[in-house]
Amino acid sequence: MLSRLVLVAASALAGVSTSGATLTLTTEEYPPFNMTDMQTGRPTGIAVDKVVEMLRRANEPFTITSYPWSRAYEMALKLDETCVFSTSRTPEREAMFTWIGPLARSDWAIFASASDARRPKTLEEVRPFTIGSYLGAATGEYLSLHGYRVDLSNNEAQNIPKLVNHRIDYWATGELLGKYMIGKAGLTGQIVPLFKFELSELYIACNRGMTAERAERFNRILKEMDRDGTNAMIERKYQ
Repeated sequence: MLSRLVLVAASALAGVSTSGATLTLTTEEYPPFNMTDMQTGRPTGIAVDKVVEMLRRANEPFTITSYPWSRAYEMALKLDETCVFSTSRTPEREAMFTWIGPLARSDWAIFASASDARRPKTLEEVRPFTIGSYLGAATGEYLSLHGYRVDLSNNEAQNIPKLVNHRIDYWATGELLGKYMIGKAGLTGQIVPLFKFELSELYIACNRGMTAERAERFNRILKEMDRDGTNAMIERKYQ
């Protein structure tokens, strides 16, 4: 079932012009970067707030809708005027999109059941074991590419009961996302982070049909938001 974060033009959000083509933004539930406010049904999160402010300053009409990640990703690959966020920028994906950002930093981490006496400290130590990820996730792609045994779920949330019930040995995900999901599931202390293994920066990945001039304008605005303190203020809001 489709989960909508928001489907409104930028003018409805921030009073800007709706002239020109509407930019379609797809995303997923990936807190604290992109998520739905349960009280209002509106989009929120570090990345969402930065994207909305960037497009407000650019005077661009847009929509934001949340889908399962694989669908959100495919839409940006195939459809003009479409971008997906928050997307890890990897060498394998580099030539597939026009990139805007970074929006935020997301360290990748390995999580384990607290009842598991094994305490590996490096990726090499978990190589013999099964590691949970989900379809289309950059973490799973990275581990598979490097020869690890990866068990893919349809979505990230499915990895939590898999780990608790010992259907996977470890879980690879964004550190902040993992901690958020563990807390939301009421399993704080039952699933624990072991170590970080990669720094990932999150971007807006746009269809290759986006003009270089438009992408440069968006990147310039994001840099302005860095300089004037807007991005830091947004990040503090979610700490």
